[in-house]
Amino acid sequence: MNDVLVLASDAQRRDALRAELDDVGITSADYAIDQASESVIDARALILDREFVDELLASSTPLPPLIVIAREGSIPDAVQCMRQGATDYLAEPLSAGELVKAVTRALNKAGNPELASEPALWSMIGQCDAMLELFDRIRKVAPTETTVLIQGESGSGKELVARALHNASARRHAPMISLNCAAIPDSLIETELFGHEPGSVPGRTARQAGLIEAAHGGTLFLDEIGELPIEAQARLLQVLQDGETRRVGSTNSSRVDVRLITATHRDLKSLTEAQAFREDLFYRLHVVTLVVPPLRERGDDVVAIAQAVLERISQKLAKPDVRFADEALTTLKDYTWPGNVRELENAIERAVILCDSGTIDSELLAIDVELSPPAQVKTDINGTGSLEDYFVQFVLENQDQLTETELANRLGISRKSLWERRQRLSIPRRRTRKRGPRVST
Repeated sequence: MNDVLVLASDAQRRDALRAELDDVGITSADYAIDQASESVIDARALILDREFVDELLASSTPLPPLIVIAREGSIPDAVQCMRQGATDYLAEPLSAGELVKAVTRALNKAGNPELASEPALWSMIGQCDAMLELFDRIRKVAPTETTVLIQGESGSGKELVARALHNASARRHAPMISLNCAAIPDSLIETELFGHEPGSVPGRTARQAGLIEAAHGGTLFLDEIGELPIEAQARLLQVLQDGETRRVGSTNSSRVDVRLITATHRDLKSLTEAQAFREDLFYRLHVVTLVVPPLRERGDDVVAIAQAVLERISQKLAKPDVRFADEALTTLKDYTWPGNVRELENAIERAVILCDSGTIDSELLAIDVELSPPAQVKTDINGTGSLEDYFVQFVLENQDQLTETELANRLGISRKSLWERRQRLSIPRRRTRKRGPRVST
């Protein structure tokens, strides 16, 4: 029996999905969708195109855990698929490793509980003392129903910790629903979380279930919880206290069984003192706190992570023989990574794309150790605004020498994120000097 069966009508698409699974040792087979039958569906998990879900679920064939891949995903569609019995719902384009994580969850549901117990299968790498302590705490906390607050800088892997907690819990057979509170406009976040009745939200005429309802029986992960508006904080607190949720515009509540995991790079205690975060909600969330160390404090883990990322990306880009030069590995260790693992992944993917010789040197990595924050300047997530202070300082000190794109690359963020932070932190952008009039000769 294969671990996974891939069903899709496009052969190239099936091959690409199988290649990602083969890279991490997950055995798979594939068939065209019209070959799906009782004799074909002989696997511990199934990957299926969204357009064929209704047809397959309508048959009488017993199905293994189902991973749905949608070309154009949406929250209402995800909720519908979950209610039909899907284990996971992924929207294209898939991020690196997202398919593997979903398959791991499906295999857990199929009856392989040992998958939930090892850091390697949580997609987490680390041998430094801070990471070993984090792994130990995940093992202890995951089997409980305790609310967990994950603290760490942007890009350090907080969502991986949340996923590990879910996968190592008794709720691993149910969905884990994630929402980045900073990515949703304040005016829409309540309807995303709690859902809404027809006509209660301008421009939305259909009833919509919220993410809290979709997470029933499983885990709700709220990233950047410090960005949640006060009004939504009050409603979330009510859910935690009463175990009930009510859609916007409804007078009726429904019972929900949800474990809440939250994450932030901000100091919630300082936010409560500034009355920007509810104190009662803070104490509800602050039962167990897990701290993800920044990459610059993880020693030789940087090289181990870089090698794993290089292997994954080089396979994805069909450049399997690309390797790091020794000088590049030294550069990776000396750089202090303000953007953490996310910045590391971006730097390596860029280098693999541009590499012609098969060897990645320091120049291809396009990181400047001299421009990185000094190692002795430690960003303390428990200190007020320390990460934002560094951001402001770095931008002001380097914007005369670097373009906006280069600044964003150094910080491990997108240009859009750089612009948004400039606005939020009131950092003036350097004005380009105007050229004088062109003199004709």
